[in-house]
Amino acid sequence: MHAPAKTGHHPEISDYLAAERTLLAWIRTGLALMGFGFVVARFGLFLQQLQILQHAPAIQPYGLSLWFGTALIGAGVLVNLLSGWSHVQLVRAFNRQQGHQPYSTALAVFTCLFLALVGLAMAIYLVTVRGSTNTQSQNSKEVSMAQAAPASGRGMIDTPSNHSVDQTVEKLKAILQAKGVTLFALVDHSGEAEKAGMKMRPTKLLIFGSPKAGTPLMQAAPSVAIDLPLKLLVWQDAQGKAWISYNSPDYLKERHGLPQDLLQNIAVAAIFAAKAAE
Repeated sequence: MHAPAKTGHHPEISDYLAAERTLLAWIRTGLALMGFGFVVARFGLFLQQLQILQHAPAIQPYGLSLWFGTALIGAGVLVNLLSGWSHVQLVRAFNRQQGHQPYSTALAVFTCLFLALVGLAMAIYLVTVRGSTNTQSQNSKEVSMAQAAPASGRGMIDTPSNHSVDQTVEKLKAILQAKGVTLFALVDHSGEAEKAGMKMRPTKLLIFGSPKAGTPLMQAAPSVAIDLPLKLLVWQDAQGKAWISYNSPDYLKERHGLPQDLLQNIAVAAIFAAKAAE
């Protein structure tokens, strides 16, 4: 849109309406850019959520679709703002030639600003959802790794720790507390042995769980109650190396005939062990 040349011709109502039609065309362009950008950004997030629901072994990132979509939304916001500003300038030029103000731009300005705010809200929403999706993707990846971890013939998994037994136990307690998981008991086997006048390498057992996770398991297979709450054994070998041991999720699944969709409820032990061992 450009300001009209200064001539003896006074703008008529058709000139104002033509300017308004031009503004509406630009608004439609801005809306199309924002809508298409939202679809592009949301499509990548949709693919990630689909992989999570399907328990894909490797969650593929789709970060570029988010940023491309956000860029398109930003372009739509910019188009709405610039078209509104240009329309205001044009109408003011018309009004100056008329010598008074027969036409108001308040509605046009309000519409453009409102759509720009909607576009900004969409962009903020997409970035916020991306953060939560990344967290879910990471958790799903950890669960998948835990489920794929090889178990020995005795149905247990041993994870080496980079810390001492006591340090590992403290890390596990902090992790459980941060996740809102109840620590039902901490059994200090080596401490009890020392009280009885016997020597034993550091060995501590953490018994933990959550009714929300354990109840569905016992409803599906009552016999699993013998292995619940979940347990993590932190112990030291003859070389002074600390280890974290726990029942293999696959072993518990086969032992009690648990459904596949509940396997993640017992795979958390592997996630906690991996984090504490870091």
